[in-house]
Amino acid sequence: MEIVVATSVGVLTAGGVYLILRLRAFPVILGLALLSYAVNVFLFSTGRLAINMPPVLQNYGEASYTDPLPQALVLTAIVISFGMTAVLVMIALGAFLEADHDRIDMTDADEDKDAQKETGA
Repeated sequence: MEIVVATSVGVLTAGGVYLILRLRAFPVILGLALLSYAVNVFLFSTGRLAINMPPVLQNYGEASYTDPLPQALVLTAIVISFGMTAVLVMIALGAFLEADHDRIDMTDADEDKDAQKETGA
């Protein structure tokens, strides 16, 4: 079971990094979402999944329990990542409607003009 969780975290992380390195707005947003899912699965796996165990200690002699802290962290992270994804989608949509494309330009327009003047074009 551990190999499946580790592989899924690795695949989600690799896919997220690949999409973040794209120069378009929508794949970057999807990449951030995949990275947040990878972190959520990793955090959830730190609690060591215990089947049929209570989430808190009980007094009648049962020593094993499921750690509730990773579950609370993942629940909080899901809510935060959903809100941030919605904000990023709205920002990207506004930029797309204003510029008529969703390319992420890494150079400044003034630098492009200076480079063209230097080359004589």
